[in-house]
Amino acid sequence: MMDYKQLVRDGYDTISYNYRDDRGGGMTSDYAGWLGELTPLLARGTPVLDLGCGCGVPATQILSHDFEVTGVDISPVQIRRARQLAPEAHFICADMAEVDFPAGSFVAVVSFYAIIHLPLEEQPALFAKLSGWLRPGGYLMATVGHSAWTGMEENWLGAPMYWSHADAQTYQAWLTDLGFHIVWTRFIPEGDSGHSLILARRE
Repeated sequence: MMDYKQLVRDGYDTISYNYRDDRGGGMTSDYAGWLGELTPLLARGTPVLDLGCGCGVPATQILSHDFEVTGVDISPVQIRRARQLAPEAHFICADMAEVDFPAGSFVAVVSFYAIIHLPLEEQPALFAKLSGWLRPGGYLMATVGHSAWTGMEENWLGAPMYWSHADAQTYQAWLTDLGFHIVWTRFIPEGDSGHSLILARRE
């Protein structure tokens, strides 16, 4: 059986610079705009988790100006770059499904285009852990699937890559069942399809 997590790890090790350069250019979305809607809801200096932080730009770098940021990514190359590009943050190279933090560690968790690389069957347990990591009233901002799909590309930016996600309604149901209030959802187009951006508040 193929080890999809190893495929993702090796893939991002290979395509790190193709995916995003040191200035944040490359495969980009409006991270700054999205974070501009989240950060006014948070007190400065409070702890934030960037789950699937990649090379640290732009999201971790932006957040680290005002918050105590922890970044987690499965790719050693991405983490090595992140430590250079966002030196004010703290980074952990780990599988997001296996990393753990004490309850109430963060006021917000952000995860952009990362949870969708985790096999779908592991995602409900991850969201349950995220709920515990957040303080009451904390926020989750994440890009997830818009429609359900699992598959891989043999040559995505120069390496094989794997994705797995449910549809937007399923993610909203999971979060609601965990006690989150869905503040808003937004369709983020990409090519012929797209993803859902969710902002949710832990009650």
